[in-house]
Amino acid sequence: MIANLIGGFVAILIGTSLVGPVSTEVNTAAGSTNATGSTCTEAVDGGVAGANCQLYLASQWGATVLKLVPGFFALGILGIGIAVTYSSLRQAGVV
Repeated sequence: MIANLIGGFVAILIGTSLVGPVSTEVNTAAGSTNATGSTCTEAVDGGVAGANCQLYLASQWGATVLKLVPGFFALGILGIGIAVTYSSLRQAGVV
């Protein structure tokens, strides 16, 4: 039982520490903002509007769907927490 709790705790700890980097990478890949932080509809430094925003400009729905990834990642971590808690309580005879 204690091994399940420790393993689950480590999985949750690692997962929650990765939510921020996953979100950053997904936003970069989706391209709603470019490297300078401006939106894809703004021209930066006299350049072309949408620099580094190829996915957003090519397929806005694709970029929107891609931005859902961090939310589902967080839901997966929540599911791990619930599963570990339930299995530990079941092994202890509480549930």
